[in-house]
Order: sequence, then C-alpha cells, then structure tokens
Amino acid sequence: MGDVQDILGLERPPTPELTKEAILGSSDKLKKKQMQMSTPKVSKRPEGMPREVFALLCNDSKGVPPVFPTDTGQGYKQTKAKLGMRKVRPWKWMPFTNPGRTDGAVFHHWRRVADEGKEYPFAKFNKKVPVPSYTDDEYNQHLQTTGWTKEETNHLIDLAKRFDLRFIVMKDRFDKEKFTDRSVEELKERFYTIQTTLTKVRSTSPPEGKPYVFDADHERRRKEQLKRIYERTQKQIEEEQSLVTEYRRIEARKKERDKKTQDLQKLITAADSQSENRRIEKKLPKKKLQQQLTRPRVDTVAVESTGIKFPDMKGSGVSVRSQRMKMPANVGQKKIKGVEQLLQELGVELNPMPTEEICTHFNELRSDMVLLHELKAAFSTCEFELQTLRHQYEALCPGKTLDIPVLSESQTVSSSENDGGKQKINLEIIDVVGSPGTPNSSTHLN
Repeated sequence: MGDVQDILGLERPPTPELTKEAILGSSDKLKKKQMQMSTPKVSKRPEGMPREVFALLCNDSKGVPPVFPTDTGQGYKQTKAKLGMRKVRPWKWMPFTNPGRTDGAVFHHWRRVADEGKEYPFAKFNKKVPVPSYTDDEYNQHLQTTGWTKEETNHLIDLAKRFDLRFIVMKDRFDKEKFTDRSVEELKERFYTIQTTLTKVRSTSPPEGKPYVFDADHERRRKEQLKRIYERTQKQIEEEQSLVTEYRRIEARKKERDKKTQDLQKLITAADSQSENRRIEKKLPKKKLQQQLTRPRVDTVAVESTGIKFPDMKGSGVSVRSQRMKMPANVGQKKIKGVEQLLQELGVELNPMPTEEICTHFNELRSDMVLLHELKAAFSTCEFELQTLRHQYEALCPGKTLDIPVLSESQTVSSSENDGGKQKINLEIIDVVGSPGTPNSSTHLN
C-alpha cells in the first residue's frame, strides 16, 4: 500500500527503518545459512549414466545447467534483492495526443511526472510515404498525356496518399464507375512518370543518381511468364526436368572431350619434342655430343606432365647415383610392371650399371616407354569412340553407313644409315587432334 500511496502522491505515516537483520534474521542464523551455502554438494553419478553426459548435466557449482543463457552466471536463479528506503517515482494521469491522427482526439494514460510535456513516444513510428503534389500550371505544362484526364490523375494521387502506395489496394479502390478500369501496371506507370517529371522540373541542379523509371511492358511480360509457369501441367514439368538433365549430360560429355583433347595434345607435343631431340643428338659429332652430356638430364626436366619425372638429387650430402634410376612414387604399379616387362622383351637389364651416361639414357628409355603406353591407350580410346559414333549414326539414320577411314597397317619410314644399309621401321602415325582448317579435325586419321 505504501507504493500505491507514493504513486498517487498521498501522504502516509512514517514507516520504521528496515534493516538487513530485520529482513534476513539474526546474525547467527545468517552465518549458519552462509556456511550451508558455501559447502559444496557432491552429487553422485547415477548408475548406468556415462561420465561425459553427467559432466554436461552438472557444472562447476554442482547445480543444474540454465534453461537459457544469462548474463549473471547463475542460470535461471534470481539474484539477491537490493533493498533500500528510496521512494518510488510518482506517476500521474495525464492527457496526450497522437500526431498520427488528424481529428485532434485527446486520450489519457498513466505516465511518470518527470515525462510530463514530452512527445508521445510512439509518434516516431508515424512514417508517411512522400507523394508528389502539383499545381494546375505544372499539370498543363508537363503532366498532360493521352488516355489520362486531370480528374483521374487527381484520383490516383489521392489514393496514393490514402494507402501509402499500396498499388494492389489502390487498384481495388479505384473508381471504376467514374473512370476507366486500370491495371496495377498502368497505375504504377502513371504515378512514377509524374514523380520523375516533377523531380526534373523542380530541381535546379542535376538530381543525384538516376531517377526511377517504371517499365510497364517488362512487368507485364514478367507476370505473364509467371502465370505460364504456374499453370504448367505435370507432363510439362517432367519434360522440362528431362531436358535439363540431358543438357547437363551434354555439358559433362563436352568437358570430358575437351579434357581428353588437351591430354592428347600434350602427349603428341611431348612425343614430337623427344623425337626432335633424338635427331639432333644423332646429327652432332662425338665431340659436341660429349659437350652436350653436360646439359640438364631428363630426370631433372619435366616433360609436360607426360612420361616419368625422376627425382632431382640436388640435396646436400653424399648420394648414390643409382637413386636417380629409382622409379618415383607417383608412378602406378601397373605402369612399372609394364615397363619391366617391355625391358625384358628388349633384353635390357632392369638394374644396369649406374654410370652418368647410362642413368640418363636409361631414364629417357623408361620415360619413352611410359609415353608410348599412354599414346596406345589414347589411340584405343579414340578408336572406340569412332566406332561408337559410327554405330550411333547408323542407329539414327537407318539405311546409311558412316565411312570411317581405316588406319593403314604400317608406313615404311627410312631411318639413318646403319652399317651401310637402311633400316626399315614400321610406325603408325596418328593425327588425333588434326591441323586447323581440316574437316572433322578431332577424329582425322592419316
């Protein structure tokens, strides 16, 4: 009752002073209670409950975890009440007006005496959309247009002020008996045209930024497209999904073909560069050839991600030369077995004497073998794809046959003179990528 008397401003008899002992009890009881609170309660883990779950349930203070996060650190427990003898702030029943109303209505409510005369706190939420207004001269000079009368334009501006540019509501409340029935796009186009025109006429300096221009035709097309999408049948939806899936498959196959073409181009470039190096070495005399032995070895130069990249022994300390001939770890076991089998067929030792020259040529030989294996695999893939394309063409065009040039069995190539005679070598020349300007360059065979 004392708080109510203070709020109403009524006098009340003096109350005795409150003390901490009078509220909480005597000091002995308080000390006993504090000792009980300071003694930690040891909670026992229930049988069958994991230790981790029990640690989540009990915190450091051995209490129950809070239901929601708090700033006090005590969970949902209430803090100690702060007691004092200060009087409550007086309140008063006072009148107020709402600036958002235009009828001048006066209301009353309880409010603190210290806030008397201040503005109504909810007046800041009274926001209004700026709607342009014009004079008769401005309308006659700048705003006249075919299809819109001045009365109809005034009715549009009045609706914009009443409903804060809610064009759906404005279209519903538009006077259809007195004026022509207008769509939402027509109302928007007329309103924003008036706003842009008045901004340009009234501004003495160029306006900041571009004025807003409403594109009614684009809005109509957009709504028409949305209507068509909404009215689709289940059959049309399934057809569109199948088309999208097929498009993704085509894109994936195209990327795969591009990747294969790039890999084949790298292989062919590496093969051409290595064959060119062999010709240069054969043409050089022995003295120059010995000088060329100091050039960087194949084991220290990477050949465009083809062949084998042998380790570069440039570290400090002592190293064994035979380590240069060790196959790298990134070479698969299948390739290693194939190289070893081919070496056995050629009668080459698997572990020759590791001299400087033997290490270099032995690594070059194995790198060429791996390159040959990759070229054969690429050739088989291209041949398989050609046959697949031929079968697809025959399936799509019954009665027609796709003539694919057959690769010649062998072509005789003359090599350099060896022991007074010419050695005949059978090679299969493959032009996988082709040259620019030739038809079907991706599958052209010589």
